[in-house]
Amino acid sequence: QVQLVESGGGLVQSGGSLRLSCTASGNMFNIHTVTWYRRAPGKDRELVAETRRDGPVDGTPNYADFVKGRFTLSRDVAKSTAYLQMNDLRPEDTAVYICGVRLSTMRGPEDYWGQGTQVTVSS
Repeated sequence: QVQLVESGGGLVQSGGSLRLSCTASGNMFNIHTVTWYRRAPGKDRELVAETRRDGPVDGTPNYADFVKGRFTLSRDVAKSTAYLQMNDLRPEDTAVYICGVRLSTMRGPEDYWGQGTQVTVSS
């Protein structure tokens, strides 16, 4: 079992910054993918950023077009924590941000999700 806890959300003015954290506990061996999603009211879940074990050799994460150049996904393996640095926030970035991990196990892939953290950007 894996538990994920997000933190760092809040209310910020347009143009401001926030850094979200996703801290994992439990069996974290064989991480394949770390993903940040967001879910805004009335909208479908959107992939924001992800890093995959089978991604680019240099480890560059994949970003949605609407956050490229503004958001940065990073990981601190020693702390079992993933971060989402969000700069130049816009009102349309308002959403619940959720982190997830996919583990590669003998039973097949296993996905785990946190509860999410609310980000609200005022204009």
